[in-house]
Amino acid sequence: MDAKVIGNDDRARSLALFASVVEEGSFSAASRTLGLTPSAVARAIDRIEARLGVRLLLRSTRALTLTAEGQAYLLAARRILADLDDAEQQIADQGAPRGRLRISAALAHGRLCVVPLLGEFAHAYPHIMIDIALTDTLVDVAAGQADVAIRFGPLADSGLTARKLSEARRVIVASPDYLARAGTPRVPEDLHAHKCLNFSFRRAEPIWPFRRDGKDFALSVEGGIVANNGETLGHLAAAGVGVTRVGRFSVAAEIADGRLMPLLEDYNPGDVELIHAIFVGGATTPARVRVFVDFLVERLASRFE
Repeated sequence: MDAKVIGNDDRARSLALFASVVEEGSFSAASRTLGLTPSAVARAIDRIEARLGVRLLLRSTRALTLTAEGQAYLLAARRILADLDDAEQQIADQGAPRGRLRISAALAHGRLCVVPLLGEFAHAYPHIMIDIALTDTLVDVAAGQADVAIRFGPLADSGLTARKLSEARRVIVASPDYLARAGTPRVPEDLHAHKCLNFSFRRAEPIWPFRRDGKDFALSVEGGIVANNGETLGHLAAAGVGVTRVGRFSVAAEIADGRLMPLLEDYNPGDVELIHAIFVGGATTPARVRVFVDFLVERLASRFE
């Protein structure tokens, strides 16, 4: 290999220094920009000229003038430096948060807890295209149907990565109008005389858990209406249709404004349903997925609904 190449492994620095001298118009002005002394800048230019074997700059007490070779070297320097910037930006962009982010979230939790956060996330990461689907149908993340899925309850064994986002605490509620008509249940057994609204999921049996004197027990309840999400059950209860047991997050607004009343809290077993973000983990996880999951953890992990 050429000895000149071996002895000068900082060509980019030399190019940038030369371009700065020309743009600033003097060694002293360039030295202030570069954080060097004027003599150090002058010596650097001397070394470039010595290596090339040509004069690049004509020096006088008033100004620096480019020679024809200096003009050619300046054009080449600017082109090479621009190409270097472009190459580094392209490499950096490979790991930057960008591209389409496909999110799958449950209807009620997605609308009430996830969607309100998306504006903040979009502002923080403008190069990420958000594609969110609200559905209570489970999508296959491993098969590529979504980049991130937000799941409730126990997780099936898989090669996917799961990060806890929050916990959904359960609450029994009914509207003041319904309670005025049907009476307020004082103990769990009173629910046998009430219309209890349930989930339609296969795993959601019409049995509500309770705790009395430190002992857990379950009570079978009946209604006449079932639904596949807590928000719908909450709306039905607020309309005076009956009593329901749902995640507190799905009826928080109705409880706050008095449209729903919590019931039988002294018998609440304190059971919670864990909420996780599910995604394909590992070293190849796209940056857009990593930053979104981190964002959800930061915003939701401290909220135990």
